[in-house]
Amino acid sequence: MSLTRRSLLALTGAGAAGGLLAGCAGNLPKVNTSAASFGRNGSGQVEVWCRAATQTGIQVIVDNFQKSQDRIRVRVTAVPDSQFVTKLATAIRGGRVPDLVDFDDINSMPFIYHGAFADLTEPISNLPNSQDLSPGHLNLATVNGRRYAIPFLADNSVLFCNTELFEKAGLDVDESTRSLETLLEAARKISKLGNGIYGWSYPGNNTGALGFTVQPHIWAANTDLIKGDLGAQSGNVAGNSAVRATLEFVHSLWAEKLVPPLSYADDASHWGSDYLAGKIGMFPASYGAVVPAASKDMIAKTTIRLLPGPTGGRRFFDGGDNLCMLNGAPNASAAWEFLAFCVTPAQQQHLPEGGYAPIRSDAATPAFRKQFPLAVPTLDNIKLGYAPKTLAYNLIYNQSDGPWLAMFRRAAFQGQVEAAMEEAQKGYDRIFAEAQA
Repeated sequence: MSLTRRSLLALTGAGAAGGLLAGCAGNLPKVNTSAASFGRNGSGQVEVWCRAATQTGIQVIVDNFQKSQDRIRVRVTAVPDSQFVTKLATAIRGGRVPDLVDFDDINSMPFIYHGAFADLTEPISNLPNSQDLSPGHLNLATVNGRRYAIPFLADNSVLFCNTELFEKAGLDVDESTRSLETLLEAARKISKLGNGIYGWSYPGNNTGALGFTVQPHIWAANTDLIKGDLGAQSGNVAGNSAVRATLEFVHSLWAEKLVPPLSYADDASHWGSDYLAGKIGMFPASYGAVVPAASKDMIAKTTIRLLPGPTGGRRFFDGGDNLCMLNGAPNASAAWEFLAFCVTPAQQQHLPEGGYAPIRSDAATPAFRKQFPLAVPTLDNIKLGYAPKTLAYNLIYNQSDGPWLAMFRRAAFQGQVEAAMEEAQKGYDRIFAEAQA
């Protein structure tokens, strides 16, 4: 998940998606994936809508697909991220939909819940080595054991470490990234190097980026800030020891001046620039936020670890996109041929060229590892990826006035951890009550 995408997804559209879809998605004719001819010898044009933020990721594969055969043409329409959800909901309501959408995996669930996407369970299970697909992405596409989307590209949160600064501070990367306590101690030692160097960096005024990079510390303790089954969820914030430990950690980083002063107001417009300049020891971010803009020298002294929990464990935010087929798709059979092509290992290996990682572990061949070493850690630990399956993610985590950002800022910058958690619990519960009504 890229920074720009998360900052733009304020979800004025997704918050209203349920209302726009109610009673309409069910009118779209169901795609019959069990037909003998489905996904074979298709022809004509396949219409794909993608988010503008991920256009580079899909375009490379579209070009390769066009070269591979002459029966099917794929037309990609890029939609501004902030308009995507509303535009799609409006198209569904009007009964004129594209064949496919390249859709933020975290936003898929409201549309699945309202019956907008085709059931692709059997076609997915029949793909070669389907067991290698990202379980985190698949979880966000699954309801009652049925799959309504296929993983496409990964945009995961990991911890970038400047090995040069670690060495100067006398630190071992593995030992220093085992828990929040070891991270804090490493941040202290790196910050003592002086000359404008800090141990850590976070954009303290960007709710989406913070949700992307801070939550994995909590998940690594095998808990979440949300509890309950889809449609009957509530907050799991107050009294959650992993949440408390994580908020105490981000407060210590601020109180001890282990992050740049700009962190207080940073809306992510400066996010990553200090790491790329060699001034930050540890930087939680995505592959696309660092690697494409990094110099060869910076790449050479960068290594990646997964984000640890308070006392151990590791997780990463399983962000990115799923490809979803619309019920009512005009050319569903040909669209599936394109979907199947997109997730082959050979095509997935091109994704780092656009700033993304593959969504299947078997893409990490020896040649891939040599060419894209910083895209490998999440593939080797693909089962540790996670993102919460909920109807209210964006209202909680991507809205600037949501309870997540308010809790983070009150805890990190004022040190009022318990009060922030109590207030957030009320905010989570209120939003779930509204979203699930």
